[in-house]
Amino acid sequence: MSLPLQKHYNNIIIGGGHNGLICAAYLARKGQSVLVLEASDRLGGLATTREFHPGFKVGIAHSLSHFSSKIVRDLELEKHGFYVGAPMSRLGLDLEGQHIKIDTDSVAGVETCDVNNYQKYLELLRRFSSALAPFWMKTMPRIGNNTIPEIMTFAQLGLKLRGLGKNDMGEFMRIATLPARDLMDEYFENDLLKAVLSWDGLIGSKMAPRSPNATILGMLYRMSGEHQGVHSIPTAGIESLIIALSRAASTVGADIQTLSPVARICVNGDRNGLKATGVELTDGQKINADRIISSADPKRTFLDLLGAQYLEIEFTNRISRLRCDGYVAKLHLALDSTPEFRGVDQLDQRMIIAPTMDSIEFAFDNAKYGEYPEHPVMEITLPSAIDHSMAPGGKHVLSAHVMYVPYRLKGGWTNALRETLKTRLIDIIGQYAPDLPGKILHSELLTPADLEQNFHVTGGHWHHTELSMDQMLMMRPTYEAAQHKTPVPGLFLCGAGCHPGGDLMGGPGHNAAKHILGL
Repeated sequence: MSLPLQKHYNNIIIGGGHNGLICAAYLARKGQSVLVLEASDRLGGLATTREFHPGFKVGIAHSLSHFSSKIVRDLELEKHGFYVGAPMSRLGLDLEGQHIKIDTDSVAGVETCDVNNYQKYLELLRRFSSALAPFWMKTMPRIGNNTIPEIMTFAQLGLKLRGLGKNDMGEFMRIATLPARDLMDEYFENDLLKAVLSWDGLIGSKMAPRSPNATILGMLYRMSGEHQGVHSIPTAGIESLIIALSRAASTVGADIQTLSPVARICVNGDRNGLKATGVELTDGQKINADRIISSADPKRTFLDLLGAQYLEIEFTNRISRLRCDGYVAKLHLALDSTPEFRGVDQLDQRMIIAPTMDSIEFAFDNAKYGEYPEHPVMEITLPSAIDHSMAPGGKHVLSAHVMYVPYRLKGGWTNALRETLKTRLIDIIGQYAPDLPGKILHSELLTPADLEQNFHVTGGHWHHTELSMDQMLMMRPTYEAAQHKTPVPGLFLCGAGCHPGGDLMGGPGHNAAKHILGL
């Protein structure tokens, strides 16, 4: 840990994940002095690329679906080496090799009626996504006592929705909080297709196809990117995004320090006149700033770094009740050679093992009761098939998001239970790629509890807090903290717990900076 270049900054940003770096870059571009403090030895947070076996690298995030093209332009990320990759197909894996393939505008492997209905379904969701897209990159106004700009934002949202027309607006209001299962049953016959299409509304959440709480809004949120929700891997890998963001920030004057864990946010005054004035690092060093901006999750920010003694009890209770238990584990495999998935001729695709919506629901039921799923469902990629730097020549990395693995396992996580689950996951993948188990050089399983420990994210939750109707838009993470300001003057939020939410999207960091700058 090196000393900061100065003792007082306009802004100190806690956390060097992508949102923290984005916020830093926007503020520094306007002449603000900025210091980014990252606890670990590398930037990126959950988007960090790390070596998990000699020569084999992987990240918790293994693809992009909706990183903001506005941020790419504003921060000139292409000049710093970031280029959005080609869209990846989605492959719903079938044990008999009768896979379903979903591309940007088409679906194959299903009956004609489902092919035709997919076009209607896609057209409808794209219209809705297009109407909402501008508002993911704006600070959502609070309810009541609004300023003129806030009233205008509400008016613009209303006009956008009204512009859909009476019928489509009514349909949007109907399906916005509809369970994914209901929407899929309305449009499609094929069970595997339904499961694969519902996946992107569920991944990273604590919801299942029958959950009536914003799974469709989650899909629309992820459809806001350049490829309209279709995933891609940047041409130089996910790591290139973090490198580009750090360069964009440092080039315009932001100071960035790794291995600089913050122990607490310093506050002067009492509840009648508080002001966040700086931070204290774990080594006792204190650094002052006009503003402290936290990209850490809300619980960690308010309860651990700030302290409940500086907050009203009602606000503290709302923060304490935020739903932050992660439900996604990561499986990483270092492979000695190219695996052969039965019936799959290209490995640069997202492969989803979820035979039916019931299989997803049953896995969710296990997790609800503190058990890992008897029949896990997962999304598999081989990022080394696109970014060859991820593994030595001729070898590969397999990265899998395993849904419905509970943060709070009944009886607690042990190494033996991790090994049992890891063996089960490898066995399941082996049913689709029989030669895979014999190619494994090394394996790693990270539960949500491990993600919490390794990446300082409460509950190991991707989005810092659940992306659901009561924790979205002008309620994210909760009122009195939903517009990036907090009840403590001088303390702001810019992480995934802010509007619009998590994933590698960048909206929270962008919106926080614009709000602070008054733009």
